[in-house]
Amino acid sequence: MTRRRTFLACATAGLTIVGLAARPAAAHPAPTAPVRLLALNDFHGNLEPPSGSSGRVIDENGDTVLAGGAAYVAAHLNRLRDRDTLTVAQGDLIGATPLISAAYHDEPSVQFLGDVGVTASAVGNHEFDEGYRELLRIQHGGCHPVDGCSPAGTWRGARFDYLAANVLKKRHHRPAMKPWTIRRINGVRIGFIGVVTKTTPSIVTAEGIKDLEFVDEVAAANRAARELRRRNVRAMVLLVHEGDQVEPGSRPDECGVQPGAGSRIAAQADPEIDVVLSGHSHQQYLCTVKDPEGRPRLFSSGSSFGRVITQVDLRVNRRTGDIVRSAVRGDNHVVTRDIAPDPATERFVQTWKERVSEIADKPVGRITADLTRAQSPAGETALGDVIADAQLASMRGLGAQVAVMNPGGVRTDLTFAASGSEGDGVVTYGEAFAVQPFSNVMGVVSLTGARFDALLEQQWTSAGEKILQPSANLRFTIDRSRPVGDRVSGITVDGTPIDPSATYRVAANNFLLGGGDGFSVFTEGTDQVLGPIDLDALVAYFAEQGTIAPPPLDRISGR
Repeated sequence: MTRRRTFLACATAGLTIVGLAARPAAAHPAPTAPVRLLALNDFHGNLEPPSGSSGRVIDENGDTVLAGGAAYVAAHLNRLRDRDTLTVAQGDLIGATPLISAAYHDEPSVQFLGDVGVTASAVGNHEFDEGYRELLRIQHGGCHPVDGCSPAGTWRGARFDYLAANVLKKRHHRPAMKPWTIRRINGVRIGFIGVVTKTTPSIVTAEGIKDLEFVDEVAAANRAARELRRRNVRAMVLLVHEGDQVEPGSRPDECGVQPGAGSRIAAQADPEIDVVLSGHSHQQYLCTVKDPEGRPRLFSSGSSFGRVITQVDLRVNRRTGDIVRSAVRGDNHVVTRDIAPDPATERFVQTWKERVSEIADKPVGRITADLTRAQSPAGETALGDVIADAQLASMRGLGAQVAVMNPGGVRTDLTFAASGSEGDGVVTYGEAFAVQPFSNVMGVVSLTGARFDALLEQQWTSAGEKILQPSANLRFTIDRSRPVGDRVSGITVDGTPIDPSATYRVAANNFLLGGGDGFSVFTEGTDQVLGPIDLDALVAYFAEQGTIAPPPLDRISGR
């Protein structure tokens, strides 16, 4: 596979890539020390290879390939490790995770990440999903205060440092966790600073972070950089859980970013910071930005779900201790599944798959009759409607007004007849998981009424018809006899016709929000906020409703 490398401070394309210089045999050390960084972001507990759109990524050749899975992450890390390598991460390693990890409060994922050598990570917003106290337990160890110890025994804590320079305790305005850490490698020291998006309070449960404040990322990173300088550390890397969006179809080593919060942080952070590794937006990019002194520095992100590993090769001046900016180079490697998986990790994942089977049989709710994917003449389904209702309920607190669900993400029916010993009408966690196995993350964006109308017109493309399943407060009419682009009318929200110039907050999963299934209008959405995974939204809805009957198929009318 042809790899595309990015060199900082290179104005000419097509330069030949050369390997790291071999260490001389002379007694005196070389004037610079080579160091390699390998980075992951937004792993979200994907120990098993993610399925559906979450398991595909565009590679360096522009092809869409299968990627991700802990055993393949481990295998690729083993291939990429040089003699002097540090492995780091940019947050959301846990939270919004599949059942295999979530059932045990993500201890399996944190153990895996320690096993593959992660030494430091920024916290992400999802690290706070179960609250600050739970994050401290994950960091330092101990059994869960409610569920007790996992089948593996007493949790010993993460083997890497979670870093959060911009997360402060309200009472004392002091860091709630380590703001930075220092690692010595190949005779030099490198300081790592971690920050998380300052929007975290708006996208996690307030109760879990009630004693914390999330301050400006740049100000906190600069404060940490000054502290590192006082300790005579000049080589600095910023791990930031904030990022940008990219142009659809971008390859892993391209820089098609739409400048946003990530670029702002990367450009404004202290000029002593040499490299900025980002996350949060689930995008892949490899860029160069100018620091406040006008010097170029690398700014990158490695997709999500363990589908991409970012490699950064550095040279550190042994005399000054600083990174030689002109020698920095980066490469985003797709975690393909065309190599042999790591056998030890495979056994580890299999062990947790067997352990989680008990969780899969747990009842989550009841149904009065089959909830199926059988379509009305207009393309509406009972199960699709229930899922849309669940997603709206999960995102109401984050401002959502309506929700839509892609029909392809509903993978099987929920049947009234028992599938095991649970009894008729009982829905188990495993059955709910089978309906929504992709662990897509819920989100909400702003669209004008006119653009929402345009979005609904995208239900028909050259690839066929995909009717979005609407929440109960959304109604519209379709007419397939009319030309494509003019088939939707009578759109109402809460019984009121939509106003083309008004703004509406629309909830959907991250597959749709990224333009999946041809719904490119979603990529125009602004003020995106992420929430729980779709399965968690469905389970919570069952818990709230208790028993669910198939809704009448009257939200979409027409032919």
